[in-house]
Amino acid sequence: MPASPMTLADVRLLAAAAGAAPSLHNSQPWRFRPTAGCRGVEVWADRSRAVPVTDPVGRAMSISVGAALLNLRLAAGHLGRSAVVRLLPDETRPDLLATVGLAQAAHEPVEELYAAIVHRHSTRRPFANRDVPERVLGELIAAAHAEGVILAPLEEAGVRRVLALTAEAEARIEADVARQAETRSWLRLEKPAADGIPASALGPLDHDARVPMRSFTGSRPAMATERFEALPQLCTVTTHGDDPVDWLRAGQALERAWLVATVRGVRLSVLHQAVEWPDTRALLRDPEEGPGHVQLVVRLGYGPPGPATPRRPVSEILDLSGFPVMPDAR
Repeated sequence: MPASPMTLADVRLLAAAAGAAPSLHNSQPWRFRPTAGCRGVEVWADRSRAVPVTDPVGRAMSISVGAALLNLRLAAGHLGRSAVVRLLPDETRPDLLATVGLAQAAHEPVEELYAAIVHRHSTRRPFANRDVPERVLGELIAAAHAEGVILAPLEEAGVRRVLALTAEAEARIEADVARQAETRSWLRLEKPAADGIPASALGPLDHDARVPMRSFTGSRPAMATERFEALPQLCTVTTHGDDPVDWLRAGQALERAWLVATVRGVRLSVLHQAVEWPDTRALLRDPEEGPGHVQLVVRLGYGPPGPATPRRPVSEILDLSGFPVMPDAR
């Protein structure tokens, strides 16, 4: 059944939900525009929000926009519409990363995940020494699989290998003046602050793990280091290919799994350091798992919720220049 045009309230709701997605450095590199006839939404990369030193090819930007796209799809379902998505629909407009056509009837139950959008936060605090149950891990794996992406929980040897690569990458980041300056520009701090937990805090891997974390909330960490769980529960997010479509799928998979985790009371954070360097990123893949490209490493567990991060106002991410001006109701 053809969709009726969206109202202004509908469009704002879609943009607000999409704009609550996670992004590298909380850069929120997205913009949205109603399609002609107001029966869909265009999803654009906002290059003014790029992180070119850390993300020179725009991989992290596309993953972030993919996460926003998943939220937009859920919001469409909340409005009783089904989303018909086209990724990279126009090669002459490379910043147009997706179009979402909105049909009249929604077919997927979305309310539980849609309601979790506002509660999904990254947490960089220690987790309890309590494993996430296999049943919940299975739900997260299925959530990523629904988006064509592999979420793989790591065994102990894999965790230690990934932690070592993360520590190496973090040490290189700390020594990179340009990267540190770029990070501080997004944190908007008056003075440089300790960037989460230093890599040196990892220590020997036969002791309690020290997980390098970075805080992108704009607040200074209370302590330079904290005692983390003995062995963190890590998963890799892997795609078969490694092009912009794969990155968009990875972002959708990350956000779907993150929302499922939020519903189940599981906290999540992203360890991004090792994927920022081509050599450490290549070594994240377990060769026994077959071909693939690791897009992200995520840490799961039980602990306090993370703080809400500042959000761009809807007026800043929503382009209404083509929206029809309706006469005042009389």
